[in-house]
Order: sequence, then C-alpha cells, then structure tokens
Amino acid sequence: MESGSWHIEKRETFRSESFGRDVDNVPETGCLSIVVLGASGDLAKKKTFPALYHLFLQGFLPPDEVHIFGYARTKISDDELRNRIRGYLINDKSASTEQLDNVTKFLELVKYVSGSYDSEEGFRLLDKEIAKHELSKNSVEGSSRRLFYLALPPSVYPSVCKMIRHNCMNKSDLGGWTRIVVEKPFGKDLESAEQLSSQIGQLFDEPQIYRIDHYLGKELVQNLLVLRFANRFFLPLWNRDNIDNVQIVFREDFGTEGRGGYFDEYGIIRDIIQNHLLQVLCLVAMEKPVSLKPEHIRDEKVKVLQSVLPIKDEEVVLGQYEGYRDDPTVPDHSNTPTFATVVLRIHNERWEGVPFILKAGKALNSRKAEIRVQFKDVPGDIFKCMASDLQNSGKKQGRNEFVIRLQPSEAMYMKLTVKQPGLEMLTVQSELDLSYRQRYQGVTIPEAYERLILDTIRGDQQHFVRRDELKAAWEIFTPLLHRIDDGEKKPLPYKPGSRGPEAADELLAKAGYVQTHGYIWIPPTL
Repeated sequence: MESGSWHIEKRETFRSESFGRDVDNVPETGCLSIVVLGASGDLAKKKTFPALYHLFLQGFLPPDEVHIFGYARTKISDDELRNRIRGYLINDKSASTEQLDNVTKFLELVKYVSGSYDSEEGFRLLDKEIAKHELSKNSVEGSSRRLFYLALPPSVYPSVCKMIRHNCMNKSDLGGWTRIVVEKPFGKDLESAEQLSSQIGQLFDEPQIYRIDHYLGKELVQNLLVLRFANRFFLPLWNRDNIDNVQIVFREDFGTEGRGGYFDEYGIIRDIIQNHLLQVLCLVAMEKPVSLKPEHIRDEKVKVLQSVLPIKDEEVVLGQYEGYRDDPTVPDHSNTPTFATVVLRIHNERWEGVPFILKAGKALNSRKAEIRVQFKDVPGDIFKCMASDLQNSGKKQGRNEFVIRLQPSEAMYMKLTVKQPGLEMLTVQSELDLSYRQRYQGVTIPEAYERLILDTIRGDQQHFVRRDELKAAWEIFTPLLHRIDDGEKKPLPYKPGSRGPEAADELLAKAGYVQTHGYIWIPPTL
C-alpha cells in the first residue's frame, strides 16, 4: 500500500461519502464489518473477495477500520480460506513484491467462521467475532457498521436473514447500521418473488436491503443517464418521432459448461432478460428524474415497467442449442430456452409504437452485450442508390444508429452516412467512435461488483432494485414464463456457433429493424 497520508485522505473521503454529508458535521463513525456469507462458494471467491481486495487497494477499506468475515458451512481455518481466495486475487508467480505485500495485508483482514445457515449457534459465534473486532477498534456501541453479503442461493435467504436479524444486528442509534446485499435470482416468478420479498421485508426495512444486479454497475450502463440528460442534442431525438426501434442484446459464444443443471431451473429469460436487460431498458426509456437522488431515479424506472404492455406470443422466439440436453445434469426432455428474442412495447407518450427488442442467447457466434438504437429513415432521401456497395440495387441508405457496446471492448459509436472519398458522389456508412480503450488509455475500468459494494457502504441505493420495481418486472414476464414451464411454448433448435433460430431474425425484421449490409464496426487499435 502507499503512504500514510494517502490513507488518511482516502479514509476521510470514505467516511464523508458513506453518509453523504460533510465529514466535519458527522460524529466519528465506528468500524466496518463486512460479512461474506457463502464464503467458500464460487461467487464469493471469483467476484466478492476480488472486489473487496480492489476496494482495499484503492483505500476505500482502511485496514484500521475494516474487518472482513467469511461465513459458510465448510469447516476450514482462517488460513485455509485465505489460501482458497488468494489465487483469485493475484498470480503469485508474476506478482511484484509490492503486490504480494498488498495481498498479504488484505488477507490479514479476513477471518473465517463456520456454521449452518439455519442455526442460531453459528450466528451467535459470528456476532461474537464481529463484536470482538468492534471492541478492538474502540467503536462506541451503536456506531459501528455491519454489511452482510449473501453470496448464497435464494432458497436460504429467509433463514439467513432471520438469523442475522435475531443474532447479528448492530444498534443503530448512534449512526451505525446493518445492511444486507442479496443476489439474483429474486424468485422464479411473481408469486415466489413476492413471497421472498415479504419474508425479507418482515425482517429488514427497504433502506437496509440491497438487491444487487451487477449489470447496473457496468461503466457504460452507468453512463446512460449522463448521455441522455447531459447532452442537448439527444433530448429532441430520444422519442418515437425519430427512433424506429431499440435492441438490447446479450450474446455468449459458449454454452452452459457444467452449469446445465442450475441453468435448466431458470432458463435464459429468468437468467438474463427479466433482470439485466430489463434494467438496461429502464435506463434507456425512463423520463428525466427530478434529481439524481436514488428514489427519484427508481421512481422513473418503475413508471417505465408499469407502462409495458402484455407480451404477445407472436412477438417471442425461443431457442435451445443442439447438444444442450447432452449435459447429464439436464433432463432429456427439457423445454428450457437457451435463447430468446422478446419484443416489449411501452404504452406512453414518448415510446408508443417503438418496439424494444430484448435478445439473449448462449452458444452463439459471438460474445457481446450492447444497446442498439436505430433511427428512422431520412424522409425524401435524395441519396438513395448512391451507396458505394448498393449501386443499382434499389436499396435505401443504411439507417443512423447509436450503439453502446457494454462488453467486451467498451465503446459507443454513431453510425452515419458520409461521402466516400474520391471523385464520384458515392456514400458509405461510417461512424463517430468513442472507444474507451483508445480514448482512456491507462485508465482501469472498475469491475461492477466494486462499484456496487462501495455503494452499499455509502448507503446509495440508486443502482439497486427496489421492491416495487422487482414486482413490476416479474408482472411483465411471469405469464410468458408459465406458458414455457407448462410446455405450451417450445424452443426451436439451433446450431451452436450460429446466430440462433432463423425465426428470430424474421421477428427482428418484422419489428422494423433494418440491417446495414456491408458495414461492420471494427474497434480501433491503439
């Protein structure tokens, strides 16, 4: 780590931002205890602990204030947990001495407690260890902060939350708090989600609950509000008068890869579309909030969801890649889709008649996640048939598109028609391009989990899903999901490495999307 003065500066920023007030006007805050439940699982090792480590490196988790506790059923020692997560933090063979020292300092903050998820004995022991840490930091009772990250299956959320509520709560009368972070999936349909929300809601108030969706922590997703509401030229264009259709796409070039049994319980709609892509849709379609306060932003997102019309069967294409059922953990007659294209329609003044096409799939021909806003044709196009690759074809110019590439190769670019250099009056599609890797050289884009965990510490719920927002999202998709679960709607087979079922491209064209032939965006090289 770096110098002591740097630590002090970061610590003051940390305290000030944690409470959203000037640091001189708040009482000295107590220490912070971060508890990772499910500490021996994949999510904790691959995402949660690495995110905490990077926050530690940047000075947001000062070692004189913070302690990290792992909790799981596995009976292992502190050192065994540290060794398990070490490999996910750093490569010992290629690391510098300073990096190795940093990892060692971070791991010294990690302690392990073993116990079951439905037994008071384990959670009393956990509370005892947390209290011991708080006492060692001379925290005034009621001023310390406790953050519980549930890197666990949703089935154990109710029992774990009950144990935390009865055994591990901090007294919050002196500025301290207790918060819980829960991972998706939040239920499997409207009924189960509401039941889960009710069970947790009986134990914790809404400001204490952080329903995490890591897509809301991605750099380009967080840029959406700035793009839309801080740039004048977007304001008059962002509506049904100018935009023909919007695509929000998630593609993976690999299949379930050993997770077939887990995936088969949920499918691509529950796994990706109902949460990640729908959250992105909200940010693309919402009205300008009154302010940047979390509740004002979340209010506008809920309004969008409540304006979505019921999904029509003819505007849904499902697919399942050939070979999916070869996985021994997948039932032989599984009806679970690994691909879906769904057209959503928003019934309000801004978006009436504009299809929002949500598309996600596994084992496709490419890996990417992007937002593609396609504008309408130019009225009275005088350059028709002058495109260099469309001479004598009778086709129209390619449409303008604004594309936000979420991953990989983060970028945003605007597709334009321009004159091709030369003596002839020929047009060609090109782009105005902001590629992050080229424009922001040397800048490390933080992982989504880093941002979101820091937000929970600061008490900022802007990028987390509120209960009524969750309910509205499930209301949109539950009827379709039940038809799939009941076998009424079946997925079409498609070959791994393809674009998905041909019917999906046909639906895309029917919804109004016009593909630009002969144009491929190539990320610029450094």
